[in-house]
Amino acid sequence: MEQGVSGVWNDMNEPAVFEIATFPDDVRHNYDGLNVSHRMGHNVYGMQMARATYEGLKQFVPEKRPFVLTRSGFSGVQRYAAVWTGDNVASWEHIWVANMQCQRLSISGISFCGTDIGGFIGEPDGELFVRYIQMAIFHPFFRGHSSSDQGDKEPWAFGAAYEALIRKSIELRYQLIPYIYTTFWQYVNKGTPMIRPLAFLAQDDVETHMRMDEFGFGDQMLICPINVSASSGRAVYLPKGNWYYYWNDKQFKGGHEYNVEAPLDRFPLFVKEGAVIPHQPVMQNLDGPTHQITLHVYFSSSRNTSYFYEDDGENYSYKDGNFSVKKFTVFGNRRQMRIICEKFGSFKNQYTECRMVIHGLPFKPNHFRINDMEVALPKRLRDKTITISVPADFSRIQIS
Repeated sequence: MEQGVSGVWNDMNEPAVFEIATFPDDVRHNYDGLNVSHRMGHNVYGMQMARATYEGLKQFVPEKRPFVLTRSGFSGVQRYAAVWTGDNVASWEHIWVANMQCQRLSISGISFCGTDIGGFIGEPDGELFVRYIQMAIFHPFFRGHSSSDQGDKEPWAFGAAYEALIRKSIELRYQLIPYIYTTFWQYVNKGTPMIRPLAFLAQDDVETHMRMDEFGFGDQMLICPINVSASSGRAVYLPKGNWYYYWNDKQFKGGHEYNVEAPLDRFPLFVKEGAVIPHQPVMQNLDGPTHQITLHVYFSSSRNTSYFYEDDGENYSYKDGNFSVKKFTVFGNRRQMRIICEKFGSFKNQYTECRMVIHGLPFKPNHFRINDMEVALPKRLRDKTITISVPADFSRIQIS
């Protein structure tokens, strides 16, 4: 820690013996006082190493939250470490495998998970790498990693055209960090998986039971990765409710399958009606406070609740109340729309105003009220969309 190390990556943190894979089955372990074979102890061994690493970081840097990454684990490892899925292959099949692994880890309690983007082994082409990263930006642990003898996999290694598409996805990841962090807070406090299989979103809908590609991320977003080469679209099933296509605000009624266009510069990404999705500006790192927030609000005729959580991001002051939770309630009809914001916690963010982008209004707005005060609307309104500055501490907005 004195040398500036800020986290520890535990690789091969299991009894690994080359040529025979692991310890012989008859190696004995003291398993909570029981004398058991290595078949019982193998994964627990790796989890306990992650736990020891976590406790060591807590001892020497007690004021900061530890970061530990582990390959091996057991039930409960989520208390101590993020998990990545180990060596994978640069192939279209392994985009699907990565999707399945992270969905299943997440609903098993281990949401802070990810994979080696682009494949640890093998050399992807530009199209494969673009499609992989479009999915992986919605994995809570997000990083590229590769064996050094398996070719270059940096974002700029595939030519300028692919680099621009890869940059677009990485920048979207940075913009969505406030939403991702809020989803993390929900995971920690409520146990809700960050990544949610389609059947998890709509368990009473038999159409979701055998569909595995699509997944929800947090309360308000649904993603369907492209995992077939030379594809410009795919079939997507949307659960009940109304959904907005993130890229152009086209609205879809849930409970149906759709063929969705997805050229290489985009992928099927949907937002639930009534959602409030916080965005931040494109950034090169997360070292420091956020100075601007944009709230993307999606019209709904029924009530929908969203949350936005903020804290220091580094220490434990949130345990003493130094956090902020905003609870948004959105509802409307063909003549008006209301946004209610309730605030909890004492955290002071670095901005006094935020941009608000309102999507999908079914009427042309004439009046905009913030906390019972009439505010002038922008002179030019894009079709069914308003962009306006609002106080960061607003409690009520009405558009009519």
